[in-house]
Amino acid sequence: MKTMLRTFLLIATLAAGTSSFAAESVAFVTNLKGEVAIDGGSRPLLMSELGKGQKVTVGKDATLSVMFIQSGKEYVLKGPGEFAVGEREMTVGSGMPPSSRETAWRASGDVLVKVAQTQSASIRMRSMAPAKPVASMRLEFPVRGAVSTLQPVLRWVAGESKAPAEVTVVPAGAEDKPVVKAKSTGTTLKVPARLKPDAEYTWSVSVAGTEIGKASFRTLPAASIDKAEKRRPSDKAEFSDRALYALLLQELGATQEAAELWGRLAQERGDLPEIAALAK
Repeated sequence: MKTMLRTFLLIATLAAGTSSFAAESVAFVTNLKGEVAIDGGSRPLLMSELGKGQKVTVGKDATLSVMFIQSGKEYVLKGPGEFAVGEREMTVGSGMPPSSRETAWRASGDVLVKVAQTQSASIRMRSMAPAKPVASMRLEFPVRGAVSTLQPVLRWVAGESKAPAEVTVVPAGAEDKPVVKAKSTGTTLKVPARLKPDAEYTWSVSVAGTEIGKASFRTLPAASIDKAEKRRPSDKAEFSDRALYALLLQELGATQEAAELWGRLAQERGDLPEIAALAK
């Protein structure tokens, strides 16, 4: 988990132009609203690491959620108040005692992965690059990275055309043996048959005899799909659970799914601009 958090913080730091790594971190920020400061300094970034003994100030009507790495226990601090990071819990200097909840996120290997710093640089470059023009007819999903299900929902944009779309999915290297050949009157199609795990596929869509796009994707290995399914939060889950799930998808290789979830979180939380770079 520490590797994942440092990667997220590096991405956010590059986007924000600031830096703050806590030595011997024991916890990290999972949500924040309003005026919050660490050790009397500036407002922390989402996923900022916290070290034992650090002081936390939460302003009036502000909130800060802190999760401890080893236990996965999350504390919600409500202001006004002064708090300190303990080894396994938050202690109160002044203000209301924090509420807490047990979560499934713990340092048990579920989200403990290695991420190359070049990936962070790549995300930064995407956030800095000018937006490309969007074609009126195009494939939307999946067009990059892997998918975390064996029956993905394919999406495309057909422009003004009302004609049925012809959708084809073929295994890589076996283009003459399609596993899906179907028609859709809309702009989505859930793959009707379960695909094979850890396999590469190519899909294409044609409308009125004109191919509007072709793209490839890979299904995750069975163990990764199982992990993603077990950790998948509901749409009404806590913000921190959904943010951690986006990180998990990213680390498993489902990069487009992660980016789309980051995009929804960024729309929900415009006060956390560090999320926006991950949505691209």
